[in-house]
Amino acid sequence: MADVIIADTNIVDVETGEIAEGQTIEIRDGKIAEIHNSEVEINAENRIDGSGKYVIPGLWDMHVHFRGGDTLVAENKDLLDLFIANGVTTVRDAGGDITPAILEWKQQIEKGELLGPKIFTSGPKLDGPDPSWAGSIELSSVDQIPAAFDSLESLNVDYVKLYDSSIPADVYLAAVKEAEKRGLKVTGHMPFTVDFNEAVEAGLDATEHMYYVLKGSSSQEEKITEAVRQGEYSFWAALTEVIETYDEQTAQKTYEQMAKSGTAIVPTLHIGKVLADLNEEDHSEDKYLNYIGEGIQETYQGRLQAAKSRSEEATQRRHNLRKLFLEMIPEMHNAGVNILAGSDSGPYNSFVYPGKSLHKELQELVAAGLTPLEALQTSIINGPEFFGVSDDYGKVQKNYMADLLLLNSNPLDDIENTEDIHAVIVEGEQVGLSY
Repeated sequence: MADVIIADTNIVDVETGEIAEGQTIEIRDGKIAEIHNSEVEINAENRIDGSGKYVIPGLWDMHVHFRGGDTLVAENKDLLDLFIANGVTTVRDAGGDITPAILEWKQQIEKGELLGPKIFTSGPKLDGPDPSWAGSIELSSVDQIPAAFDSLESLNVDYVKLYDSSIPADVYLAAVKEAEKRGLKVTGHMPFTVDFNEAVEAGLDATEHMYYVLKGSSSQEEKITEAVRQGEYSFWAALTEVIETYDEQTAQKTYEQMAKSGTAIVPTLHIGKVLADLNEEDHSEDKYLNYIGEGIQETYQGRLQAAKSRSEEATQRRHNLRKLFLEMIPEMHNAGVNILAGSDSGPYNSFVYPGKSLHKELQELVAAGLTPLEALQTSIINGPEFFGVSDDYGKVQKNYMADLLLLNSNPLDDIENTEDIHAVIVEGEQVGLSY
């Protein structure tokens, strides 16, 4: 007897875009046991009527944060339900300051003792002296790198996350190479004292956000990099120069190098839109604030107050960046760059709500020029492939994990249909959360 069956439903193949109609999915022990034509009668403890519905694998959010210190551990834990309720069954935690709690949740989720998305975590970020984010491991010289990596490996982290606030260029590149040597995935921001293509050649597995690819697309990157090294430019001043010297031919060469080297991009377009509009849009009546703890809501005030005080020029620069980033997405995709859908949701990232924001990220990718199928692939296919688990996740197929999303409408017709959720299945069990 099956544990669960989803009867008479439509299965969306997110690799090919084909839809298998009138299928019944048999689930046992957390995995898809069989898929039958709906005419086959199957007994099950739990039967879900899938008629008129569409099944896709659970969504992966490849950039989230759990952070805010010990006082916000409980509120961060409450965010786990938001991911699941929105069909996000796996997340990549991109570093924070509550690593012990995250590792505990990760273990409890794997054992079935806690409901939440499967977590891949970097543990603490690696950064330079006096880092921007609490909990980071500080590196000021290359000889400190082995001990830092020993510490991360002792935590059994899933990958390494680099930050850019104060890390020296030589330390950054050496850290990328150390990760490569140890067989660890490494992703990150990048100090503007580093040439982007040099980081790609060193073995950077993924670059977070679009700023650094944009820098690598400047016809004057070498000149700008040297000016930053000499202290002539701040980050935003350098970024202004990067925007003004963006060159399509240079960009194409950079994309081709990324594709050849296997360096992925996590664009985080939705948070860029939210932050660009932060001084113009009122989020005080957002429905999702009802599910965000008061402590986390308080962390939203930092970016909100900064947005209210920024100049008209700074606001326009954010809008210009958003426009350029959207234009870059299809070019990167066509060049073969692996795009990973990530929301950057979490404390301190104002009004970018866990779970919900991944759907908004997919919508941004479609607005940039990807098809709904291509957008889904950035989450459902590319996420598992990045972590080498595509034999278990990313398909509605026999022997794959039964992390499934049952939708009322076809997501290939309209990407917004990923939000029209009928049911969420996590490791073979239907969950009853709704928001």
